[in-house]
Amino acid sequence: MTWIVRVDPKNPDVKVLVRVAEIIKRGGLVAFPTETVYGLGTNALDEKAVRKLFEVKGRESKPISVIVPDFKTVEKIAKPNEKAKALIERFFPGPITVVMEKKPIVPDVVTAGLNKVGIRMPNHPIALKIAELCGVPIATPSANISGKPSPTKAQHVIEDFMGKIDAIVDGGETGFGIESTVVDTTTEPARVLRIGAVSIEDIEDVVGRVVVRDYRSYKPKCRVVVVFGDRRAVISKIKEMVEDLKSRGFKVCVVVKRNGFECDCFEIGEGKNVLKNFLDVLRRLDDYDVVVFEGIEGELVNEAVHVR
Repeated sequence: MTWIVRVDPKNPDVKVLVRVAEIIKRGGLVAFPTETVYGLGTNALDEKAVRKLFEVKGRESKPISVIVPDFKTVEKIAKPNEKAKALIERFFPGPITVVMEKKPIVPDVVTAGLNKVGIRMPNHPIALKIAELCGVPIATPSANISGKPSPTKAQHVIEDFMGKIDAIVDGGETGFGIESTVVDTTTEPARVLRIGAVSIEDIEDVVGRVVVRDYRSYKPKCRVVVVFGDRRAVISKIKEMVEDLKSRGFKVCVVVKRNGFECDCFEIGEGKNVLKNFLDVLRRLDDYDVVVFEGIEGELVNEAVHVR
């Protein structure tokens, strides 16, 4: 049975979070909000607990990030080099995961046998307080079934894990709505393994030139078409495409900044709202044959959204 508890992120109930931390410390599985997406956490030093986490997610063994409450804990489990220290100084706590050389205390199951570990200090009062109360680093991938979009609401977690994990902390909708940026500082130059809530430009301001790895976190089951250009022309083109696709028997929906279509339509908003809404919208698309997106512009939005 899964315990679901509502916690106000502006005024977290410490007594509740003590119980949550104890579940994690003894090897249980708990989903909780961060400023990016909901994470699924367990004791990173408990190999059996981490293997159970993989099993529940339906995920093969891959490196997973570890949440810590402070720099002291970073130094207990990793060996930060100068680039790692610079990123930590600039962005912790925040929506970035810094990969650095690990210490032997971290089980190989957390890092898929690699000699490095990704560490994150989330800028969220619930996640940070849980990490502080645990007293152990928390292995925390996103709280979704492998292959599905990351969750931005507790309801997403409930849909995937009700009855499969020990607890779900409902802290409301997440802030960024997109995963953390992952930067490997063990290479020269540093390597961005996942584009996320911190932009490439901001990373390069701290560590200089970086290499960006090709990355895909989610592969939709449907066909995806993206239309760019002047908005009036884009909307006209989308309407034309939708009519053609529907006439050929396809189940179609559109994803646009603002509604105005006589078919299934999801509004994604504009500016920073795009990041908040994007993953939530992705979770609704697998019932369609074709999804037509209005092209989204803006540096961070362009990087983080288009790779997904």
